[in-house]
Amino acid sequence: MENKFYTIDQVAEMLGMHHKTIRKFITEGRLIANKVGKQWRISGHDLSLFLEKNDEKFDAKKINKEQGVSFSTISENVEIVESKINVSTVVDINEIDMDEYMRISNMLLAVMNCKDSEMKKSTINMKHNKEEKRLRIMLWGSLKFIENMLSTISILVETNNL
Repeated sequence: MENKFYTIDQVAEMLGMHHKTIRKFITEGRLIANKVGKQWRISGHDLSLFLEKNDEKFDAKKINKEQGVSFSTISENVEIVESKINVSTVVDINEIDMDEYMRISNMLLAVMNCKDSEMKKSTINMKHNKEEKRLRIMLWGSLKFIENMLSTISILVETNNL
């Protein structure tokens, strides 16, 4: 969902909700939005955080309508293990073509599918922009999860540069 900003109506359409529901989320502080003039704008990053935080069941294909962009996400819907500290981070990898994107995203999704039980409530969102040849990876979870995923990403990128 990148550096793009969405209107309330766009978010409502993407999520299949009424625009008043989105406004309610904003006024309740559940969805972060910024006022631009008289209009609210929601960043793609804040929308991703909202989806992760609320563990909503939205169709990623419906959310991602931008041309030239691939979007994949995985989230565990299992018993919640509360952590004292949760971290979110965004990793941008530049000069990534479609083949490299597929290799890296498949490996990261495989890691997510066999992650250890201490990382149950963690999430990963990935977006590849073909035109900019950039892969953006958004992670949310425990310190241990973030540490493991950053290490894995580092290995995958270094392997690619050999």
